[in-house]
Formats: sequence, C-alpha cells, structure tokens
Amino acid sequence: MLYLKSLMKVIDNSGALQAECIKVLRKSPFNYASVGDEIVCVIKKARPFNANLTAASAANRVKKGDVVHAVVVRTKQPIQRSDGTVIRFDDNACVLINKNKEPLGTRISSVVSRELSEKNYNKIISMAPKAI
Repeated sequence: MLYLKSLMKVIDNSGALQAECIKVLRKSPFNYASVGDEIVCVIKKARPFNANLTAASAANRVKKGDVVHAVVVRTKQPIQRSDGTVIRFDDNACVLINKNKEPLGTRISSVVSRELSEKNYNKIISMAPKAI
C-alpha cells in the first residue's frame, strides 16, 4: 500500500530514480495505492541531464521537481491472488506514464507484477524482462 508521501523507485529509463506519491487517482473511498493503480508523483532524484542526447530521448526526460503520472508495479505489501498464492516484493516501484497511459521510457529494468494485465497495462508487461 502506498500512501501520501511514500517514496518509490522508478524502474524505467525516463531519467528519474526516485519518486514521491502526492495523489492517488482512485475512484474509491480508500486513499492508498496498490499494484496497477495510477498515482501522481513528484520526482525526488533524477539522473544528470546530458546535452548529447538525441531529440527523441531528450523529449521524454524528466528532471527533479517534475510532477508526473505513474503506475505502481511493485509493493512491499503482500498481494493475495485468486488462486491462493501470496506474493511480496522487497521494494515499492513505479513506471512513469503520459496522458495516454503509455510509458514514458523505452525500457523497464526489473520485474513487475502480473496484476498489471487486469488493469490493461499490457505494454508495461511486454517491456519488462519478467512478470511475476
């Protein structure tokens, strides 16, 4: 479960390293985010900006202080699946998305949860090296 002010890793190559949740975009009375939920976050740490990048990759770069939308792909909170298995990750992680719910980065560096397919984030699952 991710609440307001929760810190998480950004696992795509958009330039961000760490993000902080500032709003959960969910249409229910709960104010926490779990795997597959969309959040608004602010970038806390980012890679240094390199002027030698091509125009296409420079357009998708984010800087420290930018406010962006993201999808939660891993949580420390255990996830109960319908077949009875329980899965838990070591950290909280997200992937940055644009207004069309497409990922900003072109690569995802680590594993994601399979529950993203239920929320129609199939592009993120296909870009990840493994979906658990």
